[in-house]
Amino acid sequence: MTNLEINSKQLFSEIKKLIEESRSVVAQTINSTLTATYWNIGKKINDEILQNERAEYGKQIVASLSRQLSMEFGKGWSEKQLRHCLYFVETFPEFEIVSTLWRQLSWSHFKEIIYLKTELEREFYSQMCRIENWSVRTLRKKIDSMLFERTAISKKPEELIKLELKQLKEKNKLTPDLVFRDPYVLDFLNLKDTYLEKDLESAIIHELEKFILELGVGFTFVARQKRMIIDEKDFYLDLLFYHRKLKRLVAIDLKIGEFKAEYKGKMELYLRWLEKFDTEPDEKQPVGIILCTEGNREQIELLQLDKTNIKVAEFITKVLPRKLLAEKLHFAVEMAKNQLDKNSNI
Repeated sequence: MTNLEINSKQLFSEIKKLIEESRSVVAQTINSTLTATYWNIGKKINDEILQNERAEYGKQIVASLSRQLSMEFGKGWSEKQLRHCLYFVETFPEFEIVSTLWRQLSWSHFKEIIYLKTELEREFYSQMCRIENWSVRTLRKKIDSMLFERTAISKKPEELIKLELKQLKEKNKLTPDLVFRDPYVLDFLNLKDTYLEKDLESAIIHELEKFILELGVGFTFVARQKRMIIDEKDFYLDLLFYHRKLKRLVAIDLKIGEFKAEYKGKMELYLRWLEKFDTEPDEKQPVGIILCTEGNREQIELLQLDKTNIKVAEFITKVLPRKLLAEKLHFAVEMAKNQLDKNSNI
């Protein structure tokens, strides 16, 4: 390759980078301007409706505005769009909050978030979307799979949830309870009705990218069948990951069937070995996840695993109907909160 070709290639790369960066800035500017416009439109309409204090007037003014704006600017100003703007202001009444999110969240993101039922859900998905840079498609998938209800944080008292979300918002502090979930949805593995632990492990390795997506952003694959020599005997951990933001090794043990109390001792052995031989000075203690087909909640409670670095989580290999998944998760949340209440009264 001649000097001319080398210089030309380098110059092309530099100019390409400049164009891509400028496009990104332009896209961000357009998005923030659009989002601000929609919020301000919603605010104007909301103020007008509140001044009149009649619900029927609200319907009439939205319909009238839609007709006038459509005649002036064409498509994009339907009654439905104006109601999105109204609901946007109702769910995000403070402009300052919106302005801190619009660099990462588009108007399409906001439209998904504003219709969530509770403030906690909206705050959770807004901040996780910001931190993990989700696309709109990913956000929809996370909401549909009830990610908030599946995270450990949803099982805490409301005040503690608010505190952790506040730390995430103000300090970008990601805690294990925001990262780990129960159950994990592994429908992409395409497993048959009957399978062995080695089949599950092989399917995960084959679909590693999708498995990491379900685990969450920040996970990096380290090893499969991690070998540990203890008392001159070989022990093998199914899967080992590392989480960059938590700065921890994450050990995963796969189990078919119900959780058994003896699984705890084996995972403790793995974690102590990893802490002694594989953990860097600036890293935190490793965390273990025991993935089971079914959890035995009473055994988990008696073992007080909530006070350790060991998490027990169920996994499902087929997508449950949303109603059934909701019932299952709401039951788990209630059980966890009842247990917290019992512990606080002891």
